[in-house]
Amino acid sequence: MRRKIKWQRTVVIIIALAMCACSKQSADETSGAPAATVSNLEKQLASATRPDADKIRDATRKPAEALSFLGLESGMRVVDIIAAGGYYTEVLSIAVGPSGSVVALNPPGVMSMNDGLYEKQLTSRLAAGRLPNVTRLDKDLAEIRTADGPFDFALIALNFHDISNNAGVRGAENVLRIAYTLLRPGGVLGIIDHNGNPGAQNAPLHRLDKTVIYDSAAAAGLVVEAESDLLGQPDDDHTLSVFDPRVLGKTDRFLLRLRKPQE
Repeated sequence: MRRKIKWQRTVVIIIALAMCACSKQSADETSGAPAATVSNLEKQLASATRPDADKIRDATRKPAEALSFLGLESGMRVVDIIAAGGYYTEVLSIAVGPSGSVVALNPPGVMSMNDGLYEKQLTSRLAAGRLPNVTRLDKDLAEIRTADGPFDFALIALNFHDISNNAGVRGAENVLRIAYTLLRPGGVLGIIDHNGNPGAQNAPLHRLDKTVIYDSAAAAGLVVEAESDLLGQPDDDHTLSVFDPRVLGKTDRFLLRLRKPQE
């Protein structure tokens, strides 16, 4: 519980700093990627050099299929927004390959929370240059500038709910504007998060009604292009905290692909 409270407080600080500084087109889709592409990435993710704890998470996160749906390609320049300990950072690193690059973006407040838990995890993950195409960017979101990009692809995974639940609609819009700033014209933002029920008290459950993103995207200049039920879990009715042992690690999640329009 102490850890969750600290996370909430940290997110409030992050969004407060950020706040200083869509056309609603959607479709229910599966990954839509060639089976060979997904299979190849799955084989790469099974590498013996990848942490076993990450591989266990793959069963419900389905990273190869999810990233294929989002349109990630080899050679892309990518930013993992609020990367924390770097599970998705490493997946992205493998997916873009040696010709691509990944920036693990973390506000310093995230790195210092919980006695530096995420700082330790990310430092260990990147030690001895084991992910040579990854660089760290420890920077408050309010300080993000166009010069920090441009990126072909950005990801916000499993933490947008804290942003929206703690900072409201304006906070959600501001973080989407930051993503817009970082992306090149035509670039993609992927968002993965825990589904919440419309009109419910989702904040205490660490969940989010995905319509918040649809409503905030247009204000930020982004288009919600498609959504997928790839990460759906029909046994999760969205009424339990994501930390409840009955759903921990196997929550029903939405997967959205947003795009920055061509200028």
